[in-house]
Amino acid sequence: MLNRRQLIVGLGIAVPAAAVGGRAYLRPTFDGDALTPSQAHEMAVSGDIFLIDIRRPDEWTATGSGEGAVRIDLRVDDFEDQLLALAGNKDAPIALICAAGVRSARLSNRLMAAGFTQIIDVPEGMTGGIYGPGWINTGLPVVRDAEYAQ
Repeated sequence: MLNRRQLIVGLGIAVPAAAVGGRAYLRPTFDGDALTPSQAHEMAVSGDIFLIDIRRPDEWTATGSGEGAVRIDLRVDDFEDQLLALAGNKDAPIALICAAGVRSARLSNRLMAAGFTQIIDVPEGMTGGIYGPGWINTGLPVVRDAEYAQ
């Protein structure tokens, strides 16, 4: 398992900001552990981590969620309560995935500050970005709305 900074350096990427819609947004820094989508998939289906898809419902509908992931919209007021109910305690290994790694990094920092001790980021996300091709472009299995049962 690599931390986010090691993953970026290993890919030869040194990008402090990304241009989105003609405006530059600083990417959040999360120095904790990181997984590739393939690693996250393997660990989620084996039960070694809780993989949480934190995107919006419209994003889940558009692309599906990674096999083994649990969907919790990061915008819900009781996100931390839902996460704690799922994981059982704040020391459980929890990996977060979003579209391209920005929201998961922000939320990783927030959860660590709230006392969760094993937060892991999947910085490539579902659709990829500067950190790599992402879950979908790697060809990993996805679960669509009709197949998804939490």
